[in-house]
Amino acid sequence: MATLLSVNVGMPKDVPWQGRTVRTGAWKSPVHGSRMVRRLNVEGDGQGDLAGHGGEIRAVLVYQLQSYQYWQKQLGRDDLTFGVFGENFTVDGLPDDEVCIGDRYRIGEAEFEVTQPRVTCYRVGMRLGEPTMAAQLVAHHRPGFYLRVLSEGRVQAGDEITLIRKGPEELSVADTDALLYLPDRDPEKLRKALNIPALSPGWQQSFRELAATRQPQQEPGWPGELTACRQPREEPGWPGFKTMRVARIVPETPTVSSVYLDTTDDTPLPEACAGQYLSLRLAVGEAAPAVRSYSLSSTPTAGTYRISVKHEPHGKVSGFIHSTLRPGDLVDVASPRGTFVLEGGTRPVVLVSAGIGATPVLAMLHQLAAARDTRPVWWIHIAHDRAHHAFAAEVRALLAQLPHAHQHIYYTAEAALRPGEPDVTQGRPAPSSLAAVGIPTDADAYLCGPTAFMDDFGGYLRDHGLRPERIHTERFSALPAINPGVTPTAAVRPHQPPGPPGTGPSVTFARSGVTTPWTPAHGSLLDLAEACDIPTRWSCRTGVCHTCITHLVSGDITYTTPPLELPEAGTILVCCSEPTTEVVLDL
Repeated sequence: MATLLSVNVGMPKDVPWQGRTVRTGAWKSPVHGSRMVRRLNVEGDGQGDLAGHGGEIRAVLVYQLQSYQYWQKQLGRDDLTFGVFGENFTVDGLPDDEVCIGDRYRIGEAEFEVTQPRVTCYRVGMRLGEPTMAAQLVAHHRPGFYLRVLSEGRVQAGDEITLIRKGPEELSVADTDALLYLPDRDPEKLRKALNIPALSPGWQQSFRELAATRQPQQEPGWPGELTACRQPREEPGWPGFKTMRVARIVPETPTVSSVYLDTTDDTPLPEACAGQYLSLRLAVGEAAPAVRSYSLSSTPTAGTYRISVKHEPHGKVSGFIHSTLRPGDLVDVASPRGTFVLEGGTRPVVLVSAGIGATPVLAMLHQLAAARDTRPVWWIHIAHDRAHHAFAAEVRALLAQLPHAHQHIYYTAEAALRPGEPDVTQGRPAPSSLAAVGIPTDADAYLCGPTAFMDDFGGYLRDHGLRPERIHTERFSALPAINPGVTPTAAVRPHQPPGPPGTGPSVTFARSGVTTPWTPAHGSLLDLAEACDIPTRWSCRTGVCHTCITHLVSGDITYTTPPLELPEAGTILVCCSEPTTEVVLDL
């Protein structure tokens, strides 16, 4: 018979960590007497980061006495007191390799259901003073697990724990954890995981995505049928940068020009997915070569790529492209990459852009037109005025090749309209516009433009009824940060790291426009990015969760802490890697 040994609670507090402040409820301590367990948590307990912890699905965290004893030997520690692993219930029994997702238990007056393993979070390492603890919990198959409260009631140390129902597939917590975070997944266990209603929605979604990647490649569709692009999960077309020649430069508007790039050896270029981008390395002035990324603005031919670049008022590289670059010049180009790509299917397609954000969705429109796709297509574009409306004629010609196409243009400048322009509206689109133009709620939407525009329009689409997972966005600059629990601070423009410059290979953050020499003082590429105030995305910081996965545009790295599962080719985990050569990262 399993037993509840300790009930542990703690309210969120601010904890200093690596020069930042983390809001966390990981500091929990045993309580005396009984405590009421309600739907969201134990009385007197709280979570600092509700995105990853707490809530109805993760109301109570459980850890076992046997795991405490294991870690005492493994870590050589004798100071591990109940609650130090952040758990609410310390129990004798209920091992992770026997407890199953969907198991139901009665403890005291309350009833519970097992919903998922512990989230791999860096804060357990903070609490224990063991930075790699998140990875060790997974690697040693001792994560602990969360409970959902089925029936509220009082519990206290000494209560017996009674199993009242086994989970439907009898998939253990340890096996479920390994299925998500470790390689060599068992397809049968993956099937079982997807058949457990009690499994938390986030883990269900992750397993659906894993199951989708395991499906055999389908045969191409019928003639004219657009199939989904599979490039993002394949190796890049070529490693690092290759030399390409500027074939021609075509002005599109006073501030936008298209650059056509050819191979120098007449070899065919790999097919790019509509929506992907190229990274260019250009020698601008006497400084180190600059790397910038630009979306492909059309479907490539056998030997030519096209990008379209807006001359930003203070843009060093865009200014160079517009004022100095000439046909015949040679530039270094990295293989097409990016996951903002047009998907196949039968649902309607909505392509939305503002300004130069038209480029990736224009490539999607090219692909739809080339396939004579029969899906309804909405093209919505916002420009300042007619003179700055790039690709207007090209878009009209492409839409004319589609049987069910709709176009809606918005000019934000006053007095920008001419009589007889039925598709052009003065001003900006509003929520009411979506209903007026007839966007269906089952559509796939692709948005590109300034961040505020995408945030606003994405909100309009969600309010209109589109499912969030069907609203895809592409951002010009660094991706929004994911730093769970870290107290936000004022945004700072990316810059060189403080302190004396390093002497190691140069590291270029392509999206942020920063190149700086490496020094081992930073510990990892993630640490270096943070020292440069470049927005970063991470959770475990130990090579487990893959939140920090980043495209490696060029160069080589080594892992200081080997990941439990290597990322796919062409990407790296910046939280546990350092450069061995000059590297360019898509950050």
